[in-house]
Amino acid sequence: MSTTNSFPFQERELSEKEVLQLLSKLADVTDELARVIVGQREVVQQLLVAMLTGGHCLLEGAPGLAKTLMVSSLAKTLELDYKRIQFTPDLMPSDIIGTEILETDHDSGERFFKFKQGPVFTNILLADEINRTPPKTQAALLEAMQERTISYAGSIYPLPKPFFVLATQNPVEQSGTYALPEAQLDRFLMFVRVGYPSAEEEIEILARTTGTQQVTLNEVLHTQDILTLQGLVRQVDISGELLTYISELTRNTRPDSTCNQSVKDFVRWGAGPRAGQALVLCAKANALLNERFAVTLDDIQKVAHGVLRHRILLNFQAQAQNMDTDGVIDSLLKNTPLPNSPLTSNASSSRVG
Repeated sequence: MSTTNSFPFQERELSEKEVLQLLSKLADVTDELARVIVGQREVVQQLLVAMLTGGHCLLEGAPGLAKTLMVSSLAKTLELDYKRIQFTPDLMPSDIIGTEILETDHDSGERFFKFKQGPVFTNILLADEINRTPPKTQAALLEAMQERTISYAGSIYPLPKPFFVLATQNPVEQSGTYALPEAQLDRFLMFVRVGYPSAEEEIEILARTTGTQQVTLNEVLHTQDILTLQGLVRQVDISGELLTYISELTRNTRPDSTCNQSVKDFVRWGAGPRAGQALVLCAKANALLNERFAVTLDDIQKVAHGVLRHRILLNFQAQAQNMDTDGVIDSLLKNTPLPNSPLTSNASSSRVG
Protein backbone atom coordinates (compact mmCIF):
# COMPACT_ATOMS: atom_id res chain seq x y z
CA MET A 1 0.00 0.00 0.00
CA SER A 2 1.39 3.36 -0.89
CA THR A 3 2.06 5.77 1.91
CA THR A 4 -1.05 7.60 3.03
CA ASN A 5 -1.98 9.66 6.05
CA SER A 6 -4.44 7.20 7.57
CA PHE A 7 -5.99 3.73 7.28
CA PRO A 8 -9.82 3.91 7.47
CA PHE A 9 -10.19 0.40 8.94
CA GLN A 10 -11.76 1.21 12.30
CA GLU A 11 -14.41 3.47 13.77
CA ARG A 12 -11.50 5.84 14.38
CA GLU A 13 -9.07 6.09 11.50
CA LEU A 14 -5.65 4.74 12.33
CA SER A 15 -2.57 6.63 11.30
CA GLU A 16 0.20 4.82 9.47
CA LYS A 17 2.36 5.15 12.60
CA GLU A 18 -0.29 3.41 14.71
CA VAL A 19 -0.62 0.58 12.19
CA LEU A 20 3.14 0.09 12.11
CA GLN A 21 3.25 0.01 15.91
CA LEU A 22 0.57 -2.69 16.03
CA LEU A 23 2.33 -4.79 13.42
CA SER A 24 5.63 -4.44 15.26
CA LYS A 25 3.92 -5.80 18.38
CA LEU A 26 3.06 -8.98 16.44
CA ALA A 27 6.76 -9.43 15.72
CA ASP A 28 7.48 -8.80 19.41
CA VAL A 29 5.06 -11.62 20.35
CA THR A 30 7.02 -14.01 18.13
CA ASP A 31 10.30 -12.84 19.68
CA GLU A 32 8.95 -13.30 23.21
CA LEU A 33 7.79 -16.85 22.44
CA ALA A 34 11.23 -17.64 20.98
CA ARG A 35 12.67 -17.03 24.46
CA VAL A 36 10.76 -20.12 25.65
CA ILE A 37 9.95 -22.16 22.54
CA VAL A 38 12.88 -23.36 20.44
CA GLY A 39 12.01 -23.51 16.74
CA GLN A 40 8.38 -24.20 15.78
CA ARG A 41 8.13 -20.77 14.12
CA GLU A 42 5.66 -22.10 11.54
CA VAL A 43 3.39 -23.35 14.31
CA VAL A 44 3.64 -20.01 16.14
CA GLN A 45 2.77 -18.17 12.91
CA GLN A 46 -0.32 -20.32 12.45
CA LEU A 47 -1.39 -19.70 16.03
CA LEU A 48 -1.10 -15.97 15.38
CA VAL A 49 -3.10 -16.34 12.15
CA ALA A 50 -5.89 -18.04 14.11
CA MET A 51 -5.78 -15.33 16.78
CA LEU A 52 -5.94 -12.51 14.23
CA THR A 53 -8.99 -14.03 12.54
CA GLY A 54 -10.74 -14.76 15.83
CA GLY A 55 -10.80 -18.48 15.05
CA HIS A 56 -9.99 -21.60 17.03
CA CYS A 57 -6.97 -23.83 16.54
CA LEU A 58 -6.37 -27.56 17.07
CA LEU A 59 -2.76 -28.65 17.63
CA GLU A 60 -1.76 -32.27 17.12
CA GLY A 61 1.62 -33.74 17.91
CA ALA A 62 3.46 -36.44 19.80
CA PRO A 63 3.97 -36.06 23.57
CA GLY A 64 6.78 -33.75 24.67
CA LEU A 65 6.68 -31.32 21.74
CA ALA A 66 5.70 -28.32 23.91
CA LYS A 67 2.14 -27.95 22.62
CA THR A 68 0.75 -26.99 26.03
CA LEU A 69 3.78 -24.81 26.82
CA MET A 70 3.36 -23.01 23.49
CA VAL A 71 -0.27 -22.11 24.21
CA SER A 72 0.35 -21.06 27.82
CA SER A 73 3.37 -18.99 26.74
CA LEU A 74 1.31 -17.27 24.05
CA ALA A 75 -1.28 -16.41 26.68
CA LYS A 76 1.41 -14.81 28.86
CA THR A 77 2.39 -12.43 26.02
CA LEU A 78 -1.22 -11.24 25.73
CA GLU A 79 -3.17 -9.17 28.23
CA LEU A 80 -5.99 -11.71 28.19
CA ASP A 81 -7.67 -13.97 30.71
CA TYR A 82 -6.44 -17.55 30.28
CA LYS A 83 -7.77 -20.85 31.60
CA ARG A 84 -6.78 -24.46 31.04
CA ILE A 85 -9.02 -27.53 31.15
CA GLN A 86 -7.38 -30.96 31.31
CA PHE A 87 -9.81 -33.17 29.41
CA THR A 88 -10.31 -36.59 31.03
CA PRO A 89 -12.82 -39.44 30.54
CA ASP A 90 -14.80 -38.38 33.63
CA LEU A 91 -15.06 -34.68 32.69
CA MET A 92 -18.68 -33.47 32.60
CA PRO A 93 -20.22 -30.64 30.48
CA SER A 94 -20.88 -28.65 33.66
CA ASP A 95 -17.14 -28.75 34.39
CA ILE A 96 -16.70 -26.64 31.24
CA ILE A 97 -19.71 -24.35 30.94
CA GLY A 98 -20.70 -24.03 34.60
CA THR A 99 -23.72 -24.95 36.69
CA GLU A 100 -26.42 -23.52 38.92
CA ILE A 101 -25.80 -23.41 42.65
CA LEU A 102 -28.34 -22.87 45.41
CA GLU A 103 -27.79 -19.66 47.39
CA THR A 104 -29.63 -17.95 50.22
CA ASP A 105 -30.42 -14.24 50.50
CA HIS A 106 -29.08 -13.28 53.92
CA ASP A 107 -31.63 -10.49 54.35
CA SER A 108 -34.84 -12.26 53.35
CA GLY A 109 -33.80 -15.87 53.83
CA GLU A 110 -35.13 -16.61 50.35
CA ARG A 111 -33.29 -19.37 48.48
CA PHE A 112 -32.56 -19.11 44.78
CA PHE A 113 -30.42 -20.65 42.04
CA LYS A 114 -27.49 -18.69 40.66
CA PHE A 115 -25.46 -19.62 37.59
CA LYS A 116 -21.79 -20.12 38.41
CA GLN A 117 -19.69 -19.63 35.29
CA GLY A 118 -17.29 -22.37 34.25
CA PRO A 119 -13.76 -22.01 32.86
CA VAL A 120 -15.11 -21.47 29.33
CA PHE A 121 -15.80 -17.86 30.37
CA THR A 122 -12.34 -16.60 29.48
CA ASN A 123 -10.45 -15.10 26.55
CA ILE A 124 -8.09 -17.99 25.83
CA LEU A 125 -9.24 -21.51 26.68
CA LEU A 126 -6.69 -24.32 26.46
CA ALA A 127 -8.56 -27.58 25.92
CA ASP A 128 -5.69 -29.94 26.72
CA GLU A 129 -5.97 -33.44 25.22
CA ILE A 130 -9.48 -32.71 24.02
CA ASN A 131 -9.86 -36.19 22.50
CA ARG A 132 -9.65 -37.85 25.93
CA THR A 133 -13.18 -36.89 26.94
CA PRO A 134 -16.43 -38.48 25.65
CA PRO A 135 -18.47 -36.85 22.83
CA LYS A 136 -21.10 -35.57 25.28
CA THR A 137 -18.51 -33.39 26.98
CA GLN A 138 -16.78 -32.45 23.72
CA ALA A 139 -20.15 -31.20 22.44
CA ALA A 140 -20.37 -28.76 25.36
CA LEU A 141 -17.84 -26.62 23.51
CA LEU A 142 -19.77 -26.50 20.21
CA GLU A 143 -22.03 -23.56 21.03
CA ALA A 144 -19.18 -21.65 22.67
CA MET A 145 -16.93 -22.10 19.63
CA GLN A 146 -19.56 -21.16 17.07
CA GLU A 147 -21.87 -18.67 18.76
CA ARG A 148 -19.55 -17.28 21.45
CA THR A 149 -22.38 -17.79 23.94
CA ILE A 150 -23.47 -20.37 26.52
CA SER A 151 -27.11 -21.40 26.95
CA TYR A 152 -28.13 -22.67 30.37
CA ALA A 153 -31.56 -23.06 31.95
CA GLY A 154 -33.23 -20.85 29.36
CA SER A 155 -30.72 -18.01 29.66
CA ILE A 156 -27.96 -17.02 27.24
CA TYR A 157 -24.62 -15.85 28.58
CA PRO A 158 -22.19 -14.10 26.20
CA LEU A 159 -18.52 -15.04 26.34
CA PRO A 160 -15.80 -12.39 26.71
CA LYS A 161 -14.23 -10.81 23.64
CA PRO A 162 -11.93 -11.94 22.19
CA PHE A 163 -12.47 -15.68 22.71
CA PHE A 164 -10.23 -18.46 21.39
CA VAL A 165 -10.22 -22.19 21.95
CA LEU A 166 -6.74 -23.65 21.50
CA ALA A 167 -6.99 -27.43 21.78
CA THR A 168 -4.34 -30.13 21.79
CA GLN A 169 -4.51 -33.81 21.03
CA ASN A 170 -2.07 -36.70 20.96
CA PRO A 171 -2.20 -38.82 17.77
CA VAL A 172 0.05 -41.58 19.09
CA GLU A 173 -1.86 -43.23 21.90
CA GLN A 174 -5.43 -44.05 20.86
CA SER A 175 -6.44 -46.16 23.88
CA GLY A 176 -9.06 -44.29 25.91
CA THR A 177 -9.54 -41.53 23.35
CA TYR A 178 -12.61 -40.33 21.46
CA ALA A 179 -12.06 -39.00 17.95
CA LEU A 180 -13.57 -35.55 17.42
CA PRO A 181 -16.64 -35.72 15.16
CA GLU A 182 -16.47 -33.92 11.81
CA ALA A 183 -18.98 -31.28 12.96
CA GLN A 184 -16.72 -30.24 15.81
CA LEU A 185 -13.53 -30.47 13.74
CA ASP A 186 -15.09 -28.01 11.30
CA ARG A 187 -15.46 -25.49 14.14
CA PHE A 188 -11.68 -25.25 14.29
CA LEU A 189 -10.36 -22.66 11.88
CA MET A 190 -7.00 -24.45 11.59
CA PHE A 191 -5.62 -27.90 12.33
CA VAL A 192 -1.89 -27.54 12.99
CA ARG A 193 0.52 -30.46 13.15
CA VAL A 194 3.48 -30.01 15.51
CA GLY A 195 6.58 -31.86 14.31
CA TYR A 196 9.86 -32.88 15.88
CA PRO A 197 12.64 -30.29 16.22
CA SER A 198 15.77 -30.35 14.09
CA ALA A 199 19.04 -31.71 15.54
CA GLU A 200 20.31 -28.19 16.27
CA GLU A 201 17.03 -27.17 17.88
CA GLU A 202 17.00 -30.28 20.05
CA ILE A 203 20.49 -29.48 21.37
CA GLU A 204 19.26 -25.96 22.19
CA ILE A 205 16.24 -27.42 24.00
CA LEU A 206 18.51 -29.62 26.11
CA ALA A 207 20.74 -26.66 26.98
CA ARG A 208 17.85 -24.35 27.92
CA THR A 209 15.72 -26.74 29.94
CA THR A 210 18.31 -28.51 32.11
CA GLY A 211 19.86 -25.47 33.75
CA THR A 212 18.77 -22.84 36.22
CA GLN A 213 17.61 -20.18 33.75
CA GLN A 214 14.09 -18.89 34.38
CA VAL A 215 12.33 -16.87 31.68
CA THR A 216 9.61 -14.33 32.50
CA LEU A 217 7.58 -13.40 29.44
CA ASN A 218 6.37 -9.84 28.93
CA GLU A 219 2.85 -8.84 27.96
CA VAL A 220 3.05 -7.39 24.46
CA LEU A 221 -0.48 -7.16 23.07
CA HIS A 222 -3.42 -5.77 25.01
CA THR A 223 -7.08 -6.61 24.55
CA GLN A 224 -7.86 -3.55 22.43
CA ASP A 225 -4.76 -4.20 20.29
CA ILE A 226 -6.06 -7.66 19.41
CA LEU A 227 -9.56 -6.42 18.61
CA THR A 228 -8.07 -3.67 16.43
CA LEU A 229 -5.86 -6.16 14.58
CA GLN A 230 -8.88 -8.39 13.97
CA GLY A 231 -10.58 -5.40 12.40
CA LEU A 232 -7.54 -4.78 10.21
CA VAL A 233 -7.58 -8.38 8.98
CA ARG A 234 -11.12 -8.01 7.70
CA GLN A 235 -10.07 -4.98 5.65
CA VAL A 236 -7.09 -6.57 3.87
CA ASP A 237 -7.67 -6.55 0.10
CA ILE A 238 -8.17 -9.71 -1.93
CA SER A 239 -8.74 -9.77 -5.67
CA GLY A 240 -11.64 -11.40 -7.48
CA GLU A 241 -9.18 -13.75 -9.20
CA LEU A 242 -7.91 -15.02 -5.85
CA LEU A 243 -11.46 -15.45 -4.53
CA THR A 244 -12.21 -17.56 -7.62
CA TYR A 245 -9.04 -19.59 -7.00
CA ILE A 246 -10.07 -20.25 -3.38
CA SER A 247 -13.54 -21.31 -4.51
CA GLU A 248 -12.07 -23.69 -7.09
CA LEU A 249 -9.57 -25.07 -4.58
CA THR A 250 -12.36 -25.76 -2.08
CA ARG A 251 -14.69 -27.30 -4.66
CA ASN A 252 -11.88 -29.50 -5.96
CA THR A 253 -11.75 -31.26 -2.58
CA ARG A 254 -15.16 -32.81 -3.36
CA PRO A 255 -15.11 -36.09 -5.32
CA ASP A 256 -18.31 -35.29 -7.26
CA SER A 257 -17.11 -31.88 -8.53
CA THR A 258 -13.42 -32.34 -9.35
CA CYS A 259 -11.16 -33.77 -12.03
CA ASN A 260 -8.33 -34.32 -9.54
CA GLN A 261 -7.53 -38.03 -9.53
CA SER A 262 -6.21 -38.09 -5.97
CA VAL A 263 -9.50 -36.65 -4.71
CA LYS A 264 -11.56 -39.11 -6.77
CA ASP A 265 -9.47 -42.05 -5.54
CA PHE A 266 -8.98 -41.21 -1.87
CA VAL A 267 -11.58 -38.70 -0.65
CA ARG A 268 -14.96 -39.66 0.75
CA TRP A 269 -16.18 -36.17 1.67
CA GLY A 270 -14.68 -32.83 0.72
CA ALA A 271 -14.59 -29.46 2.40
CA GLY A 272 -17.69 -27.27 2.69
CA PRO A 273 -18.10 -23.52 2.16
CA ARG A 274 -16.76 -22.79 5.65
CA ALA A 275 -13.37 -23.97 4.39
CA GLY A 276 -13.39 -21.27 1.70
CA GLN A 277 -14.28 -18.63 4.28
CA ALA A 278 -11.43 -19.85 6.48
CA LEU A 279 -8.97 -19.76 3.56
CA VAL A 280 -9.85 -16.14 2.81
CA LEU A 281 -9.55 -15.00 6.43
CA CYS A 282 -6.34 -16.93 7.12
CA ALA A 283 -4.73 -15.64 3.92
CA LYS A 284 -5.64 -12.09 4.97
CA ALA A 285 -4.14 -12.65 8.41
CA ASN A 286 -0.98 -14.11 6.90
CA ALA A 287 -0.66 -11.05 4.66
CA LEU A 288 -1.03 -8.75 7.67
CA LEU A 289 1.63 -10.69 9.59
CA ASN A 290 3.94 -9.91 6.67
CA GLU A 291 2.95 -6.22 6.81
CA ARG A 292 0.93 -6.33 3.60
CA PHE A 293 -2.63 -5.15 3.02
CA ALA A 294 -3.22 -7.28 -0.08
CA VAL A 295 -3.44 -11.07 -0.26
CA THR A 296 -1.07 -12.92 -2.59
CA LEU A 297 -1.19 -16.44 -3.95
CA ASP A 298 1.59 -17.38 -1.52
CA ASP A 299 -0.61 -16.36 1.43
CA ILE A 300 -3.32 -18.80 0.34
CA GLN A 301 -0.93 -21.67 -0.27
CA LYS A 302 0.82 -20.99 3.04
CA VAL A 303 -2.36 -21.60 5.07
CA ALA A 304 -4.02 -24.22 2.82
CA HIS A 305 -2.85 -27.30 4.74
CA GLY A 306 -3.86 -25.95 8.15
CA VAL A 307 -7.30 -24.95 6.88
CA LEU A 308 -8.12 -28.02 4.78
CA ARG A 309 -6.49 -31.05 6.43
CA HIS A 310 -9.28 -31.59 8.99
CA ARG A 311 -12.07 -30.84 6.51
CA ILE A 312 -11.25 -33.66 4.08
CA LEU A 313 -12.51 -37.13 5.00
CA LEU A 314 -10.51 -39.93 3.39
CA ASN A 315 -11.87 -43.33 2.38
CA PHE A 316 -10.63 -46.85 3.10
CA GLN A 317 -8.56 -46.93 -0.07
CA ALA A 318 -6.52 -43.99 1.21
CA GLN A 319 -5.84 -45.83 4.46
CA ALA A 320 -4.82 -48.97 2.56
CA GLN A 321 -2.35 -47.01 0.44
CA ASN A 322 -1.04 -44.83 3.31
CA MET A 323 -2.32 -41.64 1.71
CA ASP A 324 -2.97 -38.79 4.15
CA THR A 325 -4.85 -35.51 3.75
CA ASP A 326 -1.63 -33.52 3.33
CA GLY A 327 -0.82 -35.62 0.25
CA VAL A 328 -4.24 -34.86 -1.22
CA ILE A 329 -3.81 -31.13 -0.51
CA ASP A 330 -0.37 -31.19 -2.16
CA SER A 331 -2.00 -32.65 -5.28
CA LEU A 332 -4.73 -30.00 -5.20
CA LEU A 333 -2.24 -27.13 -4.90
CA LYS A 334 -0.19 -28.57 -7.74
CA ASN A 335 -3.07 -29.20 -10.14
CA THR A 336 -5.66 -26.47 -9.45
CA PRO A 337 -5.24 -23.83 -12.21
CA LEU A 338 -3.54 -20.70 -10.92
CA PRO A 339 -5.25 -17.31 -11.29
CA ASN A 340 -4.15 -15.08 -14.16
CA SER A 341 -3.62 -12.15 -11.79
CA PRO A 342 -2.47 -13.57 -8.44
CA LEU A 343 -2.13 -10.17 -6.76
CA THR A 344 -4.62 -7.45 -5.98
CA SER A 345 -1.81 -5.01 -6.69
CA ASN A 346 1.95 -5.05 -6.79
CA ALA A 347 3.17 -6.72 -3.58
CA SER A 348 5.58 -3.95 -2.74
CA SER A 349 2.93 -1.27 -3.12
CA SER A 350 0.63 -3.14 -0.72
CA ARG A 351 3.24 -3.05 2.05
CA VAL A 352 2.89 -0.58 4.89
CA GLY A 353 5.42 2.23 4.98
